[in-house]
Amino acid sequence: MIAVTASRLPMRLSLAALTVAALAACQQRATPAVMEPSPIVPAPVALPTGSGCGPEIARTKAIVDSDVATGNLNKPVGDRFNADLSQAAAGCSAGKSGEALHLLAAAKSRYGYR
Repeated sequence: MIAVTASRLPMRLSLAALTVAALAACQQRATPAVMEPSPIVPAPVALPTGSGCGPEIARTKAIVDSDVATGNLNKPVGDRFNADLSQAAAGCSAGKSGEALHLLAAAKSRYGYR
């Protein structure tokens, strides 16, 4: 066994600790699994046809629902958007086409849709 003087013991312990720390840093850690996107391709959205406020609101709702389903829009935002579209649809069914189209335009603008 090697005799170590008392004055050199703290330096040797520090060197040993440094060596252990350096070796520990070289250890490979398991990398987290990468989530691959789903290979499922959603079916194309069948958009309602026609003119006027009803079909226009229905087309926007179909696009929003598709965006939520594909993950392009998160569900809480989709729910708020659909609530705004419901207000527009209520105005449209009450015969207030101008107000309904204004509410639709405001909702689309608020959520970044054209």
